[in-house]
Amino acid sequence: MFSANIIKAKNEALQECKQYFIHPDEIAEKNTLKVLSAMRKVKVSDAHFNTSSGYAYDDIGRGKLEELYAEVFKTEAALVRTHFVSGTHTLATVLFGILRPGDELVSVMGAPYDTMRTVIGYEKDTPGSLKEFGIGYREAGLTADGHVDYEAVRKCINVKTKMVLIQRSRGYSMRPTLTVAEISDICSFVKKIKPDCICFVDNCYGEFIEEQEPTEIGADIMGGSLIKNPGGGLAPTGGYIVGKRKLVELASYRLTAPGMGAELGASLANNRLLFQGLFLAPHVVAQAVKSAVFAAAFFRRLGYNVHPGVGDKRGDIIQAIELKTREKLIAFCGGIQKYSPVDSFASPEPWDMPGYTDQVIMAAGTFVQGASIELSADGPMRAPYAVYMQGALTFEHGLIAAMGAAQEIEDLKEDK
Repeated sequence: MFSANIIKAKNEALQECKQYFIHPDEIAEKNTLKVLSAMRKVKVSDAHFNTSSGYAYDDIGRGKLEELYAEVFKTEAALVRTHFVSGTHTLATVLFGILRPGDELVSVMGAPYDTMRTVIGYEKDTPGSLKEFGIGYREAGLTADGHVDYEAVRKCINVKTKMVLIQRSRGYSMRPTLTVAEISDICSFVKKIKPDCICFVDNCYGEFIEEQEPTEIGADIMGGSLIKNPGGGLAPTGGYIVGKRKLVELASYRLTAPGMGAELGASLANNRLLFQGLFLAPHVVAQAVKSAVFAAAFFRRLGYNVHPGVGDKRGDIIQAIELKTREKLIAFCGGIQKYSPVDSFASPEPWDMPGYTDQVIMAAGTFVQGASIELSADGPMRAPYAVYMQGALTFEHGLIAAMGAAQEIEDLKEDK
């Protein structure tokens, strides 16, 4: 099934990784206690697991879930709904809910993720974008080593700047992922320049990586996807917004309608999946982190540049691997798909995915379509043809699928 070369690389990588597996397990224990303590404090009951219909006024399950998220993320309020169709939709709801014509948004980490660029609308005209609504945008470039350029941020912030966007994860780039401590420093820096500036964190892929979350250390509002880390592999869809009450309220008016906000919205999916997914999330995230650490050690042994390195501090679940050629990127994703529990017979192909400037290839044989906390791999068809591998409900699956991806690349060489 796997060549001798791949088995050898696996065994060597496992030996190297043992010392780096201790930290994710320790974090998982602490975050499990955090979530469990929150569930006990807000008194979660099976009465909160039922669905609702219609306007869903006084939906006790929905209300309890949002109370729980606010407690876990240490915020004044939360908006947790399956009505959010993606992480980008969740983040766009914050932007359009809070920003007004004449306001300005500043991205402090360079260009944001591809789909967020279409929301903003300044790289390419997009109907319904922030630009079309008269909302300004500035972008602070990064330093040569991929970190925040504080002087560039200072120059971008002006009297019109209402919000800064802090993208925690790397997106389709090779820059380092932000740690919670670095996000805290950014928020403090921004507040010193303009105290009323709103610090908005895109927390996708970053939940439960560390003991604290950005809203505990200075972020005013934060959003993410339920089919990434906090859903624990069980949430069927949705997103969350947490932060200061007034800001979350403004976002809720964008999700539904002004004056209605969070008071409406039926729980059409069984709420148990959202409660139980959050409970499992710290453990599942640790499995994903260990899978990423292994992939870093494994593919480095096979001769590829990896970001982050095996022992580097991590701020999300993503492992980037530079494959250098289009053919290897397609083969890698084919290997991940082949060793997936769902649609293993499918062959991923690059396609013109909505919201992306380049063709994108995605491998995700997941139980929940597109769930990034389950094992998946994707990347844009552009140099350096890097693949972004993330997730794994179990470390064992992450290991096996990584070997499968390597085998597909090796077989590709033999075919030639």
